[in-house]
Amino acid sequence: MAHRRNGTKNPAATSAAVFGELLRDLRESARLTQEELATKIPCDRSLVARVEAGTRVPQHTFAVAADHVLGTGGMLERLWKRIDWYPEVAHPDWFKRRAQMDAEAVALRIYGTLVVPGLLQTKGYARAVLRRLAQGAELEELIRARMSRQQRFLTADKKGPLLVAVLDESALHNVVGGAAVMREQCAHLLTVGKLSSVRVQVAPASDSTLNPPDSPMSLIHLPDGQQWVYSESLDRGHFSNNPAAFAAQSQIYDVLRADALSARESAALISDIMEGYGRHEAARSCQRTVDQEQLQRSKRRRLRGNRPRHPRQRPRPGQQDR
Repeated sequence: MAHRRNGTKNPAATSAAVFGELLRDLRESARLTQEELATKIPCDRSLVARVEAGTRVPQHTFAVAADHVLGTGGMLERLWKRIDWYPEVAHPDWFKRRAQMDAEAVALRIYGTLVVPGLLQTKGYARAVLRRLAQGAELEELIRARMSRQQRFLTADKKGPLLVAVLDESALHNVVGGAAVMREQCAHLLTVGKLSSVRVQVAPASDSTLNPPDSPMSLIHLPDGQQWVYSESLDRGHFSNNPAAFAAQSQIYDVLRADALSARESAALISDIMEGYGRHEAARSCQRTVDQEQLQRSKRRRLRGNRPRHPRQRPRPGQQDR
């Protein structure tokens, strides 16, 4: 697992320290211990301690809850929104170079095959994908790293970098984490697709004339004019800034995008698929209810069957007429 970069020369680390110092000052002014603040938020005391020390990236919900407990009028949330938390989050060593490019890119064109690209994943979807790589605290760190990459791109700010995503339809049908997770993921794609700097298109499985790239791929445009092709295998990333390679992959991508469904048509397809996951989840919920009722009836029958049986007094022969 990669270690955070907490040197004082790192502006984001300095910002994290400022956030932590403000939290500590507000907490002490309220005459609360770290344990008492953690109980009221609620969270673990160690989380409060690490945020105050500037060694842990707080979630937005943490800032909002702390504001409420400390009665700050939203001071911590406003500061949280102004801080660039991206460089403060740990990424796997082999992915650091790509993460740094995402932090600077002015435009990204990405193609996803069997899995929704990380920049568009929900937390639940990311957890289902990443739990195969890690568990516990390490898993949560990987999820935070993945979510942190999205901040620059999935913003309502019109000055955000351009993000164009073409998804193979198989990524929407490949169930990751269950129907509920997939329904949430589809809803997320519909939401971010409405942002001014984001376009989501689907390459339909029914169109055999499409010529997609051989694997998931990203075309990265940096502010200094550099252009990179990035692809990923199981345990490493592959980069190329060869102009010929970039031109070839760019042409393949642009043709694919032109032949894919439009953003509006893609949204309609994603909506249909999302409704299908909703019906599936509703059916499963109904089946669980039926199963529970059957289990309860079975238990009641077993309980009745375990009651002691008392023989009925039958009249002796000749007593019936008395």
